[in-house]
Amino acid sequence: MADEFVIIVPARAGSSRLPNKPLLEINGKSLLTRVFELAQSSNAKATFIATDNEAIKDHAEAIGAKVVMTKEDHISGLDRIAEAANLLGLPAETRILNLQGDEPFMPLEIINTLTNHLSKDFSIATACVPLTDRNAIENPNEVKVVRSLSKRAMYFSRSVIPNEFTSSYDGYLKHLGIYAYENKTLQELTALKPTSNELQEKLEQLRFLDHGYNIFVEDYAFKPPVGIDTPADLERAIEFSKAND
Repeated sequence: MADEFVIIVPARAGSSRLPNKPLLEINGKSLLTRVFELAQSSNAKATFIATDNEAIKDHAEAIGAKVVMTKEDHISGLDRIAEAANLLGLPAETRILNLQGDEPFMPLEIINTLTNHLSKDFSIATACVPLTDRNAIENPNEVKVVRSLSKRAMYFSRSVIPNEFTSSYDGYLKHLGIYAYENKTLQELTALKPTSNELQEKLEQLRFLDHGYNIFVEDYAFKPPVGIDTPADLERAIEFSKAND
């Protein structure tokens, strides 16, 4: 069925800022447990954890997750889930949701609806939310996106886009690192060569744009979910979970 999808969660231990990140505890549960439980509560047909780490594998299996062991030399989560999809033997038309292993608070509405935006015109779909906090808008760790009227991604940047020629503009959008595509497209993306825009911004999605792929960017009326990249993020996640568990 066209609306069926599977989730693949890339999980690695080699984060420089938060070593063994998937195993870190957030208010009594590991980060990986929280992401897996989130995926399990969605409408996904199946959920798989893709990792190259034995400790993560053991922990994932202990919480009931299906695990795919991948190579150690992948430079991105995209490459890891592409290998996992191959190892699983997923058909080319299988719709795959790439749910990052450090996004335990991604809203379920996004997870359940993002693959619906794939079409003959858009082979990749992703999400954004309003960005209103001035510090966040100016923070290079907060990736911004500019869309066309058809919600096609025009550019992603760590800089402030659009530029601030007027103080009244309130249309800033934060890109969320969640993607949907068919397995066929996923395998194509991993074969693309990096581009100068990607390397300059350190944003892999710019490679897709540079090679001519149309990315649909759906907007959702949520506050930006707490993603976990730094020790400060981890502390915010702990406080958020205490207030919302």
